[in-house]
Amino acid sequence: MQLRTKLAAAVAAVLAVAGVSAVALPAAAASGCSVQYKVAGQWAGGFQGDVTITNLGDPLTGWTLQFDFPAAGQTVTNGWSADWSQSGATVTAKSLSWNANVAANGSVSAGFIGTWTGSNAAPTSFKVNGVTCNGASPSPSPSPSPSPSPSPSPSPSPSPSPSPSPSPSPSPGGAAPALRVSGNKLVTSAGRTYRLLGVNRASGEFACVQGKGMWDSGPVDQASVNAMKAWNIHAVRIPLNEECWLGLNGTPSGATYQQAVKDYAKLLVANGITPIVEMHWSRGQYTGQASACSDVAATCQKPMPDAQYAPTFWTQVANAFKGDNAVVFDLFNEPYPDASANWNATLAWTCWRDGGTCTGIGYQVAGMQSLVNAVRATGATNVIMLGGLTWSNDLSQWLTYKPNDPAGNLMAAWHTYNFNACSTTSCWNSQVGAVAAQVPVHAGEIGQDSCAHDYIDQVMAWADAHGVGYTAWTWNPWGCGSGNVLITDYNGTPTSTYGEGYKAHLLGQNPLS
Repeated sequence: MQLRTKLAAAVAAVLAVAGVSAVALPAAAASGCSVQYKVAGQWAGGFQGDVTITNLGDPLTGWTLQFDFPAAGQTVTNGWSADWSQSGATVTAKSLSWNANVAANGSVSAGFIGTWTGSNAAPTSFKVNGVTCNGASPSPSPSPSPSPSPSPSPSPSPSPSPSPSPSPSPSPGGAAPALRVSGNKLVTSAGRTYRLLGVNRASGEFACVQGKGMWDSGPVDQASVNAMKAWNIHAVRIPLNEECWLGLNGTPSGATYQQAVKDYAKLLVANGITPIVEMHWSRGQYTGQASACSDVAATCQKPMPDAQYAPTFWTQVANAFKGDNAVVFDLFNEPYPDASANWNATLAWTCWRDGGTCTGIGYQVAGMQSLVNAVRATGATNVIMLGGLTWSNDLSQWLTYKPNDPAGNLMAAWHTYNFNACSTTSCWNSQVGAVAAQVPVHAGEIGQDSCAHDYIDQVMAWADAHGVGYTAWTWNPWGCGSGNVLITDYNGTPTSTYGEGYKAHLLGQNPLS
C-alpha cells in the first residue's frame, strides 16, 4: 500500500513444535480420524496451539472439536480457522462455513493463541462431534525459554520474543530455487509447488528521494539476512524507485542504486530467499481523486506507471536479472486507475492493461501489457506479478484483462489490509479464489492497522488453504505508530504483537509442498 496508508500494527503469538494424539470420529465414522495437537513455540505467559483433524472415515459436513486443558491458567485468547470458545477448562472449536466439509482422507487445521501460568501441559483427551476419542498421549510441551537479548537499538525495548521452532525449512540446495508458472501453481525447476512466504523490506522506494540514503540507514548484510532466516522467511519483496534506478533523481541513483539492488538480491538468493523486485514509486503528475501527492517526481504512489520511463525501467531491471529465475518481477505496486476514472470498472481495467490516455490521469500511462512486453523483449523469462485495481485489492476482472505473455509466466499480485474493500472470506472466495483457481496468486502485502494479528491470521489461514503465498508489511523498525511494522530492530526482534504473531505463523510453514 502507499506509504502514507501503511498503518500501525504489532500483534501476539508464536508457533511450531509438536505433540500428537490419535482421535476417533463419531458413530457415523467410528475410528475414522486422527487429531494432531501442537504446542507451538511457547514463551513466558503465552503460547500458540495448532490442531489438525484428519478424516479417515466418511465425509464430514461439519465438525466440533473439544478438549480440556489439564492445568489451571491455560486460556484461549483468540484463534483462527474455527469458532473458538472456552468454558472453565473446556475448549471448543467449531468449523466455519468455508472449512466445514472434510472429505474422506482430507484434513482441516485451526490454531489459537493462549496464555498459561504454572505449567502448559498438552491435553490428553479429545472429543469430535461429541464422541470421546482415546489415543496416544501427546508429546510434552516445550518449557518456556526467553529469546536472547537483542543488540542495542534506538528502537524501544520489546517484550521477550518467543523461541523459534527447531529448524526452519531450507530451500532446495541452500539457494533460492528458479521458479516458473505451471497452471495455477508456482513451481521449482523440479516441478515442486512453491509458495512465496516472507516480508517486505521497504525503503528502496523512498529513502533515495528523501535524503535517507539507499536503505534508510538499515543493514542489508549477512547478519540482517540471518535475522530473516530465523523467522523462516523465504521471500523478500523489495520496493524500488523508478527515478532512482534510472539516475533521474535521488541520492544514490543510477549505477550506484542499481548495484545496491543487485547486490541485495544476490545475497538473498544465496541464502535461499526469493527476491521480489517491484516498482513502487514512479514519475507522473496526478492530482485527481485519492492523489497521494502533487509531485511530478517519483515521491509517492501514482495511479499507474508512466509511459515515459516505466518501460525503460523494466527493460533495465529485466536485463539486470535475466538468466536468474530465482528473482521475481512485480511490475507496479498498487494501481488505482479506477479512482481517476470515477470508479468506472471498464475504463479502469482497460487503462490497466492497455495504458495510453487514461481518464483522469494527466500523463501517458504504461499499461501492463507494454511492461510485460518490455521484460520479454530482453529475453528474460522470470515470473512476473501483476497487481489489480483499487491499490491491488481488486482482482475481480484480472482474468478478463490478463495481458498476453509468450513465456506463460504471469501470476496475480493481491494486497489485503483490514481497511480494504475486499477484506472478508466471502470476497476472497468469490474474487481472489476465482483467480487462484487459474493462475498463481501472491498476497504481496498483508497487514492491519490495529497493532493486532486477528485479521492477518484470517488472511493467512485462507491463503494456506488456497495455495496463496504472502509477504507481510514490513521488515522495518519504525514502531507501531508508523504502520504495520514487524520488527523493533534489524536483529529481527518482533514487535509485540503483530511481529510475534507473524513470526509464529511463518515458523510453521514450508514453502515447498
